[in-house]
Amino acid sequence: ADAAVRHKPPTADAAGPLREHPEMLRSSAGNQGGPFLASNPGSILASAEALVRRSRFPLRFGHWTPLFHQELGRLTAPIVDALDSLQIDNDRARSRVQALVTRTLHQEQSTYWAWSDETWRRLIGRSRRSFNANAPTDRASRAAFLGVAFLLKRPIPFEALGKYGRVALAHRVFGRARVEHALGRIMRAVVDWGYAAQPSRKALNFTLCEVLLVVQSPQLEDITLDDLRHLRAAAARHTRLRGGILRLSRALAGLGLIPTSLNAWAYDASARVTPHTIIADRPKDAVAMVPAWRALAARWRATTTLSRKTREAYYSQIGQVGRWATATYGEAADPACWTRDMAAACVAMILNKRCGEWTPAATLGRMGHLGRPLQPRTQLHFLNAMCCFFRDCQEWEWISRRLDAARAFAQPRSLRARVGPHPRILSDDVWAKLLWAGLNLEEGDLPAAWITRGFYPITMVRAMAIVWLFAGLRQDEIRRLRVGCTRVGPASTPGAEGVCLLDVPVNKTTTAFTKPVDRIVGEAVKAWELERPTQPVALDEKTGQLVHFLFSVRCACFSPSYVNRTLIPSLCRKAGVPPSDTRGRITSHRARSTIATQLFNAKQPLSLFELQAWLGHSTPHSTQHYARVMPTKLSRAYTDAQYFQRNLRTIEVLIDQEAVRSGAASGEPWRFYDLGHGYCTYDFFDQCPHRMACAKCAFYRPKEAAKPLFIEGKTGLLRLKQEIPLTEAEVAAVDDGVVAFDKLLTQLVDLPTPAGPTPRQIERDAASQPTPVRRA
Repeated sequence: ADAAVRHKPPTADAAGPLREHPEMLRSSAGNQGGPFLASNPGSILASAEALVRRSRFPLRFGHWTPLFHQELGRLTAPIVDALDSLQIDNDRARSRVQALVTRTLHQEQSTYWAWSDETWRRLIGRSRRSFNANAPTDRASRAAFLGVAFLLKRPIPFEALGKYGRVALAHRVFGRARVEHALGRIMRAVVDWGYAAQPSRKALNFTLCEVLLVVQSPQLEDITLDDLRHLRAAAARHTRLRGGILRLSRALAGLGLIPTSLNAWAYDASARVTPHTIIADRPKDAVAMVPAWRALAARWRATTTLSRKTREAYYSQIGQVGRWATATYGEAADPACWTRDMAAACVAMILNKRCGEWTPAATLGRMGHLGRPLQPRTQLHFLNAMCCFFRDCQEWEWISRRLDAARAFAQPRSLRARVGPHPRILSDDVWAKLLWAGLNLEEGDLPAAWITRGFYPITMVRAMAIVWLFAGLRQDEIRRLRVGCTRVGPASTPGAEGVCLLDVPVNKTTTAFTKPVDRIVGEAVKAWELERPTQPVALDEKTGQLVHFLFSVRCACFSPSYVNRTLIPSLCRKAGVPPSDTRGRITSHRARSTIATQLFNAKQPLSLFELQAWLGHSTPHSTQHYARVMPTKLSRAYTDAQYFQRNLRTIEVLIDQEAVRSGAASGEPWRFYDLGHGYCTYDFFDQCPHRMACAKCAFYRPKEAAKPLFIEGKTGLLRLKQEIPLTEAEVAAVDDGVVAFDKLLTQLVDLPTPAGPTPRQIERDAASQPTPVRRA
């Protein structure tokens, strides 16, 4: 059987086009599997006559008689050996395969060693129905013919085969024992890593047989990373096969057979699996990009050092500008030809652009808000993308420096003024319900399809929910948490009994740091670590280290979209809250803003710099985009500041009720304002400019006099307090002391009192009298 599998193609003197007459022989020397050489005309004539004779009896094509074997032995022996090696015992299937080979030999007038790829593709077909179009066959005939073609090492387009029995073919070609041995090695690894045994075995058996047939070897060591990438790109529309290849790559990487596993979200130009990948222009698109722009944009994407997410977003925006430039300037849209005028027109286009304009038609179905103007933040992103693109291309000397990218694509001040900190926080009642749902999450709260598949353990999902609700981490930081990331806080720290320390990995703004969180986070993480299956080390793409990720199961972290698409909607359903509010959909990053805002507005709040350290920001400016001062805290701070009370002073007022009842109040004073050193009887005291520096006019009654003392001793006296508004100078005199008070006196020295004379005149009159008058 091994000899038949490795059957070598015949030499040049025994393979080539078969003609009915010797004079029709043609030479193609040097081609393996080429024509028969003219030195062996007898063999050629015998083969040609045998095929012509068999063609007169189509129904006997499948019956290879001993005479036919004698005449075409070099062509029939490999077919028979292959059928024997595949253990095809069905006489009907053997006859159909032999008949198809004989008929095609006669039609192509060449041996199967020289058949083209298109010929093999046409014979095998994409299904049994298309295979039957060549000749009536049965179910086993196509599988037998496919096995013969594989053993003959003919070009088999596996991506164009459609549905065929991969497992059965691999068992016949390599032997069931070899395939089962390879599958057993894979299964022992993946079951230890958390995969379910029975579903994983079925899926991996399907994928492994496909891969073994492609690499033409039953040994796992012969599978390379390039083979998996090529097969994954070829199976772009085969969802089951694509997922199985990804799972198989993780298993092979865990076994150390390939350097790394395939990344589900990495950019692959042939497979186009990246969420932000721009689909190639199609005829239905409004306009295509000029080739020079497309080539330079692709080269920039492959060279730039920006993060994957930023790189793909910029590439998408650069492509939209390239389509606009091509439609506006034609071939002059080449980036090397851009001028300041074109850059100014580009900025004007961005400021007036609407959603969906200059976007590939294939991506319009996934876009929302079509036809609406772009948001200010999006417009700024477009300008940043163009500035970065032209600056890098000029810096790397790909194009000449014909414009200053920083000035040509500068952000307008009016546009930057419309963008500021505005955290998308959740209301307190919604957040409280989500906290309750996360603390009481059960397996029945998850979507039913995920329960039946057992995709993620409920302990892991509960730990993820609590980390999201209490830790204030980015989604990428949650995915990249490592085993042993929590520990109890130091016992010497006051209040440490209620917190634990969480080690946050390197993120986009700072290096790794440690932050305090509630102890319930540590308890949930420890519970998951006890149940977490043993996982192989994985590569941290941000740091390049091989680490053990905390939320890893089946050799991979949870999907980047799992929190937003599955976990948060499940919590919303359990909490009875809508998955979106006036600010948009509830996403993973909104929890970060909500927690930061609550910590900033607590009864004993974190300062801005403390909150910056807790969030892991590099500057306080970034923290301002997450923490917002709540109206309640602002009201409390405003009340404590006592802005209105600061400009009021309470003064004691004495009212002589007896004078009011007797009617004597019409000519005598009945209301007295206590100045401390005396009383003022002026009815409009709150309007007197000398109330803070009394000039002792005719309305002044010193306390040393007998009459004011007599008034204080009255039993019917009514004591009240009245708030008097103060001017700025009076407030300064109260707050700043003697200097401000002397300044106030200087301002009032020539201002008339309610009695008429000015303070200067009163002092002059007082100085002429023998009794001195003390100054207030």
